[in-house]
Parts: sequence; C-alpha cells; structure tokens
Amino acid sequence: MIRISELKERDVVNVNDGRRLGLIKDLELDLDKGAVKAIIIPAAGGVWGKIYRARDYIIPWEKIVKIGVDTILVDFPQDHYHHRD
Repeated sequence: MIRISELKERDVVNVNDGRRLGLIKDLELDLDKGAVKAIIIPAAGGVWGKIYRARDYIIPWEKIVKIGVDTILVDFPQDHYHHRD
C-alpha cells in the first residue's frame, strides 16, 4: 500500500523521451468507481511560472508503467499530453 503523500514525493518520468515531468500536484478521482482516474503534474511556465500561465499535465492512471522507490514511470507520448487550464 502507498499513501498519496508518498506519491507526491516521487519524480514522474516519461519512458518515451526520458523527460522528468515533475512531482504530482493532485489526483483526479472517479468517486462512482472509487478509483484514481489520473495524476496531475504542474507544467513549468516561464520564470517561476509568472510570465505566462502554464497548464497542468493530466496523465491517465493507466499510463503509469511502474511506481518505484524514487520515481514514477509513465508511458505517455508527448503529443498526447492533456492539459487543464
């Protein structure tokens, strides 16, 4: 078993390009099914996020390949990133 607080401390890395996406900011939950629907990672936005408003990455839970000790690996091509304003 793993806690949300532990998930939020692990770097999310895309296995397609090796890019570090960041740390989990939030989770999207499906309350009807009682399941995690997606992880939400804040996107970088200019200098400290102040030049323009960056959008968060929304990565579906089924795109998680492995949850390791220090990292969470996701299989998510860059051209399929979903954003939330």
